[in-house]
Amino acid sequence: MLEHLARRSTSTQRLARRARIILAAAEGYNNEQIARELRINRETARLWRGVWLDAKAAEHLGALEEVDKKELRRSIEEVLADRPRSGAPPTFTPEQVCQIVAVACEEPQGSGRPVTHWSTPELADEVIKREA
Repeated sequence: MLEHLARRSTSTQRLARRARIILAAAEGYNNEQIARELRINRETARLWRGVWLDAKAAEHLGALEEVDKKELRRSIEEVLADRPRSGAPPTFTPEQVCQIVAVACEEPQGSGRPVTHWSTPELADEVIKREA
């Protein structure tokens, strides 16, 4: 299945590269050799080998006889997917984003604005005015 994902034309480059890392590791290559062969950073090889091992891939994916191919592919893609990243919390709530988009879709003249197109300051001012 990893070979299929690495060669499949609809796989993302990211997924295909990660599958190739795991396949190379299974062939006995070390991180340095994998990095050189795939032209990636050694730390990238180390990271994805570790992710695969941490997921206890063989156990996590189940016995091949017990899992259909779609489920197996889905499980492998899940293991090799990006993890959520930390970062600053969103600036706007989903409701605020919807309100901003709704106002942006209106004609500025309908709000008494003497412009033909919304500028960022005009739009921000109008949304703040409506929230009050």
